[in-house]
Amino acid sequence: MHDTGTVIQPAPAPEQEEQRTERHEEQNSKHARRFGLPIATCLVMGNIIGGGIFLLPASVAPFGTISLVAFGVLTLGAIALALVFGRLAQRDPRTGGPYVYAREAFGDFAGFLAAWSYWATAWVSNAALAVAAVGYLDVLIPVNDHKWTACLAALALQLLPALANFAGTRYVGAVQVVATVLKFVPLILVAVGGLFFFDSANLGPFQASDDSPVGAISASAAILLFSYLGVESAAVSAGEVRDPRRNVGRATILGTLGAALVYLLGTLAVFGTVAHDKLVGSTAPFSDAVNVMFGGSWGGTAVALAAVVSILGALNGWTLLSAQTPYAAAKDGLFPSVFGKKKRGVPTVGVLVTVVLASLLTVYNYTAGSSGVFESLVLITTFTATVPYLLATAAQIYFLVSGQGERVNRARLVRDGVLAGIACGFSMWLVAGSGYAAVYQGVLFLFAGVLVYAWMAARKERTATH
Repeated sequence: MHDTGTVIQPAPAPEQEEQRTERHEEQNSKHARRFGLPIATCLVMGNIIGGGIFLLPASVAPFGTISLVAFGVLTLGAIALALVFGRLAQRDPRTGGPYVYAREAFGDFAGFLAAWSYWATAWVSNAALAVAAVGYLDVLIPVNDHKWTACLAALALQLLPALANFAGTRYVGAVQVVATVLKFVPLILVAVGGLFFFDSANLGPFQASDDSPVGAISASAAILLFSYLGVESAAVSAGEVRDPRRNVGRATILGTLGAALVYLLGTLAVFGTVAHDKLVGSTAPFSDAVNVMFGGSWGGTAVALAAVVSILGALNGWTLLSAQTPYAAAKDGLFPSVFGKKKRGVPTVGVLVTVVLASLLTVYNYTAGSSGVFESLVLITTFTATVPYLLATAAQIYFLVSGQGERVNRARLVRDGVLAGIACGFSMWLVAGSGYAAVYQGVLFLFAGVLVYAWMAARKERTATH
């Protein structure tokens, strides 16, 4: 395949040698297996599509079908971001993704901020995913009758993917493929089958709110913005992907396009099968769509099962990602060294710490008696998730602008620069969509990370001088 981007020098030789050593060790373990293109693609799709898609059509229905325009705009931004990650991974295919790019471009401090933000996003999101899954699980098995039953169910939902991670990358990949296939069957059933039951009379007004067209698009986009978090999944796990210079970019694009197709077709199908007035107040829009398509009331059970499987798949992937960035930072002395140990291809300490922190947050959520604090923490993660995106896209712009003239094809430089600019704008839109409170509290959390960086940097310096 011909190179389609700016030519930049590969990673330094010592780091490549370290990668080769780790790969040799992992190959000797029957439990470790490097991800090929299909599994890497499933990792991206599985992490982008969690449980939110099952409520998405009802969430944007109050704005009318103009929300589909917002979806289209966001999809273009997400694809631009995916292309940038693919180009960055081709340049430097090491585990850590945004952390690696930010550190190489701007130094240790920027790299640490990317790692710190991404790590926090992962474990808080895991707690949120598990709590959300309990609501769907309750349809299948009554667990919400008592808060401790619900809490234990949420903890169990976190533990199962963690066990797959402890077993090794071979099992992480297997779980990801199975979860992706199982959750896409009902989603595609609605997304494709719903088009045969499509009735334009159900769509309702193009613009249902009193906002201006631009205001309606922006308002619906604020809800949809975070549907594409996870596009960086393959880049973060680049060290576990076979032929990463080639496969990370492909998996990122294929996974993002696949998720976008399911999002758009699924939302359009639900819009066309469920009457707009009913959809606005629906708590299970995909269930309502299935009931319209086939009659009966089994849609709720089918969608609940698909949602639980979907969230388990997302938890499986995010648990791995939550350990990968601290692993990369630990290798550079910016996280405690214990995070830099691998077994069966997985940074097990990172997985363990993630599960413990997410479990403690889950228990706190159920014992506090109020979801206010928990929801605030989840909103903060929507801001912290964008910090690595902004740093990564800024790194790409830096690499392009500072490239030596004899190594840069001018036509490709312009194209890559435009993509980086769009991806940077998309990341800024994510920040704006997270809201004032989340940005304010998220910045405070980043400042707390500065203290951690000061401690780790001092230890690193002291070790280097002795």
